[in-house]
Amino acid sequence: MNILCVIPARYASTRLPGKPLADIAGKPMIQHVYERAQMAKRPTQVLVATDHELVYQAVHAFGGEVIMTSPDHPTGTDRLAEVADSFPDVDIIINVQGDEPLIEPQIIDDLAAVFDNRPDLSMATIMTHMPEHEWDNPNAVKVITDLQGNALYFSRSRIPYPRVTTVGLPVYKHLGIYAYRRDFLLKYAKLEPTPLERTESLEQLRALEHGYRIKVVKTDFESIGVDTVEDLERVNQLLQEKRINRRVR
Repeated sequence: MNILCVIPARYASTRLPGKPLADIAGKPMIQHVYERAQMAKRPTQVLVATDHELVYQAVHAFGGEVIMTSPDHPTGTDRLAEVADSFPDVDIIINVQGDEPLIEPQIIDDLAAVFDNRPDLSMATIMTHMPEHEWDNPNAVKVITDLQGNALYFSRSRIPYPRVTTVGLPVYKHLGIYAYRRDFLLKYAKLEPTPLERTESLEQLRALEHGYRIKVVKTDFESIGVDTVEDLERVNQLLQEKRINRRVR
């Protein structure tokens, strides 16, 4: 399969303006994401899709592949679809968020592998165990699946609700890393927004409401997405500690 890994990098951010260029251990964040994605074995190509000249220049400066996309896209899916439209020979497109500087390359390969010998599968994503302190955080998206690992629902509220606490079902956190068949992505981007999508402000609900299945892959990877200055400081500290540990060894 011809697999394209796309890293959307939107310059504007309400909580952290210019986020893709935020310095992390001496490199812009987008460079960390790009270099981690390149470590994955399954993609045949990795590129950044941005709406801003400064991000374009930064990626070009460190030798990465980058393309400019329209600044008028209302969603990340629309930006991804613009890229997909320019790559007709691609089979699978994997969307890695530009604010995941610690992304585990194996996750990208695991998502790609889900499509092996599964021509019926259109879309896949990732989940991991959610720590208890995030259960009531609306910014931490939860997901529940059926017995075959297909998404039943995504929510900003805790799901499932523990009406019978003795059952002890775990709470799973959805990680915003997606894989799509190219043809489905182009169709999906043109679907009308749906009531649950608007209510929860979760774009993936559009696929479920229109009757499409989303395969959810379980991982032990604990994401640290960078949305705030505090997140940025935390990731900086983690990477600095890793550098020190390497020198000690």
